[in-house]
Amino acid sequence: MSAIRNQVQLIGNLGQKPEIKTFGEEKKFARFSIATSDYYYDNKGEKKEQTQWHNVVVWGKQADVVEKYLDKGMQVAVSGKITYRNYDDKDGNKKYITEIIASDFLMLDKKN
Repeated sequence: MSAIRNQVQLIGNLGQKPEIKTFGEEKKFARFSIATSDYYYDNKGEKKEQTQWHNVVVWGKQADVVEKYLDKGMQVAVSGKITYRNYDDKDGNKKYITEIIASDFLMLDKKN
């Protein structure tokens, strides 16, 4: 059971082209956001859509795959763990970030 303590799996669409960063010659990561949508009916019986955005980070060789194959609008499945971090911005305000550190992902669309 310890393997599922911090596990998340999502299927969503990329909101933009992934951002790629390289540190030295060996360290690379890709950052992108995916949207997931849920549907419900309000009190009047009208169908409503609720969209959530999720920040995803991919490291190493998987970042190379993200850079080469993923693009805005594509549907992907992501598996990983949720992490939380914070920092102080230039004005001294504390900012909080929630990210999914992906251990695996699957492209569900082909790049155009």
